[in-house]
Amino acid sequence: MTTVPILKILEPGSPAPKGLAFLRLGFRPFYLGAAVLAALAIPVWMVVLLGQWAWTPVLAPLLWHAHEMLLGFASAVIIGFLMTAVKAWTGLATPRGLPLGALALLWLSARIAALTAPYPVFAVLDTLLLPLVALVLLRLLLRAGNTRNLPLVGLLLLLSAANAAFHLSVLGLLELAPTSALHAALAVIVMVECVMAGRVIPGFSMSAIPGLRITALLWLERSALALTGLGLLLWVVAAPAAVTSLALGLAAAAHVWRQWRWKPLLTRQRPILWILHLSYAWIPVGLGLLALAQINLLAPSAGLHALAVGTTGGLIIGMITRTARGHTGRTLQATTAEALAYVLVSVAAALRVLMPLLWPELLLVWLTAAAAAWSVAFAIYVFIYAPWLTQTRLDGKDG
Repeated sequence: MTTVPILKILEPGSPAPKGLAFLRLGFRPFYLGAAVLAALAIPVWMVVLLGQWAWTPVLAPLLWHAHEMLLGFASAVIIGFLMTAVKAWTGLATPRGLPLGALALLWLSARIAALTAPYPVFAVLDTLLLPLVALVLLRLLLRAGNTRNLPLVGLLLLLSAANAAFHLSVLGLLELAPTSALHAALAVIVMVECVMAGRVIPGFSMSAIPGLRITALLWLERSALALTGLGLLLWVVAAPAAVTSLALGLAAAAHVWRQWRWKPLLTRQRPILWILHLSYAWIPVGLGLLALAQINLLAPSAGLHALAVGTTGGLIIGMITRTARGHTGRTLQATTAEALAYVLVSVAAALRVLMPLLWPELLLVWLTAAAAAWSVAFAIYVFIYAPWLTQTRLDGKDG
């Protein structure tokens, strides 16, 4: 019997016939799965944290919480976004139909295995998806000669390596603290966000605001990315605190300058735009807080959650609404309910990051309120978008 290489199965040469709408393009299953996970996992974590559930999973609850938010939730959105974007960038079909369903099922199986299966089973399932998707996208970009976007595949492979290091660490096969691997994963996710935000936020703003012109300063763009990469790398490897703090501080300043040139205040009447600008503003805040943590002026948790909740959560809720609207044939204008979801994620970030710095004695109050705001925000997304993501585009087109 002839065998077909798995990458060929997952990389169809031409679009398959129309089938189940939910599996026509990568954003559909991965956005919905990520939103459901975001809405459910945080309340579970809070119940455990407050001692209301004597949960004994195969992974320590704190590690489960951090891993699932970074390598379950955020990674799913990155995968869905890239599999959708690469189709547009190259004109070549990304996985759809049964192959896409298999990838989504692999992601879901890992989420369930994290709660129920022996740890090695979870580790194997969880480490398969990212490198597989990276290789599929790499082949497509190379076939199309699209070298400009190859660095994004490199970042996906780095994220895969951080995930593998995490599991090897937990299994005792690698002398590395699991939290270090998670910090590396967060650093890679932030780099993906810095690259993509620099492309889409100015473009989205110019297309929506008549007369707005934003010209990129190439040296500033490169400096912001280089300083961010350097600062985060020094942070992950626990380099000398003074050097790390300086690099992170310079990166924060570069991002402030970079964003100011995007005219963020002009977007304040357009929720689908201001959520992206507001979320990006958490990057310099997070980097600055991490810089202060290096010199022991505050705990690192503030900087971590500024990047994880403020930047990652905010950019995700902004992008999964905008791109899902566009790819389901709907107008690029947020409703009141979607704007409420944006506000709730932003409030969750402020409650989780800023309020504990001001009133640390009320930490559990702030954590509970932040968790509630976050969960309701993504529940709103699921309520509105689940029907859209599982039905044919409004304009009848494929995708």
